[in-house]
Amino acid sequence: MQLSPTTKYGFRIRTRSGAVVDKLLIFGKDEPDAERKLRQIYLGCEILEAKRSVIQAPRTGQVTYEDVVDLISGTN
Repeated sequence: MQLSPTTKYGFRIRTRSGAVVDKLLIFGKDEPDAERKLRQIYLGCEILEAKRSVIQAPRTGQVTYEDVVDLISGTN
């Protein structure tokens, strides 16, 4: 199976109304790109935390039980 790395950025934000949103995952080519996309969705939000996460996602071929468990649990 061929795996290609996918970069997601995890954010914890405070919305304009003051609600805190955890575990927002956004794809991006880099952190500024992911932050730009986030700010398009949540106008006027405050970013409390940001972190990079590379996920090995299967793109072609047969998917095994282990691949599904890894995807759900967030392990590489």
